[in-house]
Amino acid sequence: MNWLPRTADAAQAQILADELRGHPKLGLRDPLLSVTLARLLVMRGITDTNTAERFLAPSLAHLHSPYLMTGMKAAVDRLDAAIERREGVLIYGDYDVDGTTAIVILKTAIELCGGAADFHVPHRIKEGYDLRGDVIERAAAAGIQLIISVDAGIRAFAAAETARRLGVDLIVTDHHLAGSDGMPHALAVLNPNQPGCEYPCKALCGAGVAFKLAQALMERRLRDRDQAPLLKSFAKMVAIATIADSVPLTGENRVFAKLGLEALRTAVNPGLKALLDVSQVSGRPLTSGEVAFRIAPRINAAGRMDIAADVIELFSTKDEGRARLLAGKLDRLNAERQEEERRILEEINARLEEDSALRDAYCVVIDGEGWHRGVIGITATRVVERCHRPAIVISRDGEEAHGSGRSIRPFHLLNALESCGELFTRYGGHSHAVGFTMPSARVPELRTRMDAYAHERLTPADLEPAVDLDAVLPFDQITPELFKVLKRLEPFGVGNREPIFAASNVRLMAPPRIMKDKHVKLKLAATTDRTENREPRTENWRKSITYDALGWHMAERVLQEQLLPGDAIDIAFSLEYNDHSEFGGLELSLRDFKTKKSTLVGSEPSPPAAPMLTTR
Repeated sequence: MNWLPRTADAAQAQILADELRGHPKLGLRDPLLSVTLARLLVMRGITDTNTAERFLAPSLAHLHSPYLMTGMKAAVDRLDAAIERREGVLIYGDYDVDGTTAIVILKTAIELCGGAADFHVPHRIKEGYDLRGDVIERAAAAGIQLIISVDAGIRAFAAAETARRLGVDLIVTDHHLAGSDGMPHALAVLNPNQPGCEYPCKALCGAGVAFKLAQALMERRLRDRDQAPLLKSFAKMVAIATIADSVPLTGENRVFAKLGLEALRTAVNPGLKALLDVSQVSGRPLTSGEVAFRIAPRINAAGRMDIAADVIELFSTKDEGRARLLAGKLDRLNAERQEEERRILEEINARLEEDSALRDAYCVVIDGEGWHRGVIGITATRVVERCHRPAIVISRDGEEAHGSGRSIRPFHLLNALESCGELFTRYGGHSHAVGFTMPSARVPELRTRMDAYAHERLTPADLEPAVDLDAVLPFDQITPELFKVLKRLEPFGVGNREPIFAASNVRLMAPPRIMKDKHVKLKLAATTDRTENREPRTENWRKSITYDALGWHMAERVLQEQLLPGDAIDIAFSLEYNDHSEFGGLELSLRDFKTKKSTLVGSEPSPPAAPMLTTR
């Protein structure tokens, strides 16, 4: 793995550090720690005090006016009229975390404003993604005059035409990228990415767009004093969706994530409390990682393995017993999803081992008969993690094939699909994630064309895994005070990754401990300075501290390296805190390591050429 040092302009960081210390709302006093924080902010493109304050202390006041979004006034006017006339409203959503939480947000807002709303979540296998004309026809026959899509609809031209023909008003709220054919014919389209829309935050997820419509509706119909508590309450749902959908945690998304994670600690909704309990994260501050790996998969499991409508019921019920039953069901479905994922990955890994051409392709396209369509997206993520190149996993079902793809930073996956759009029955997505349907017979051509497209746009260096290093951090500079400063940068995620540091020549103090056959724990300490015929220097007691370093999915590699007590290694790591009452404290999350023998056979020079972190 390549270690890529990042840098920050030292003079710029010092100016920002001085300004941060003088800011009354930020409470920074220590000059050295303020420089540390300033350096990390400058690396993130934050160079002035106002931007730093919005980043470090986001609030509801930092939300943009929803009316900056093209189509908002028309959408709110029509929804407001529907509430006044007591019309039924149908919310048509997607079956993933983003879509189901968007339904909950908008449905709740409409009901709080005096209206009534029903919803439809398509069945992943039976109906597939996006709006369908037959659902709209049934809604029209039942007297529905207004349909609002959430996290879907930007390419639903046929469904929009069905609604127009039947006299049903359609409001599309979506965040996916539009195609070359433009916008569907609808009463209003809310999408910050549509041409001509000047909304400042282009990276909203589907639930974020639904939140903006809910915000505008509540501004129209509720008292000012009632709005802030409701917006904070909705922020919990938007935070889950924003983190789960892997959109950048910057700008308005950071407001959602920061406030939402704080509010999750004191959740009162019976369904949300039950979900936190079954995810084993209740009653304490949550991290974005816990949302991504504990909460979101259980919500997603409903749409992947069964019926996503269970999620809406979970968050809507007032019955605590019913909430516990539904949360338990999501937990079981998630376990089933994990088992199905494991089975498919075993097949994929075997194919990759056997087929060097497939393994070495610049874009991996791999298909299998009857693979569960609910888990091919997450298996594509696993292939990307293993091969560090774009990957598309396809489930063939007779003559029809359904695919899901994930990408790496330098490769825009939706543009790649656009280059061979005639192969698909339907497709859509983002730069990093796509989905599609196509005839099975065209899969071989897709494989050939995607690899050729990737070869034209990627270099071998793009396919090398890399870790960005923020600074060199010797062990004697790891302090609780530093950790508190780093926590000011949370929540971490896409667009605001967790700071990663390097330490060179640290010593393994005990045999590696393998955990659950795939993870590893190392006990590490700084190598003590020695001079000939003298005892170790002891003027800095912090140099003698040992730290546990947890390496997730690193057990096999550690065993291959045959690490032994006394070995010296260079490490890339982030800082964590274990809150266990007996053996808690600061610990390291290992991102990569290099042995001296691996350096000799051609690895990057050690230590990495990153600047020293200034903390003392």
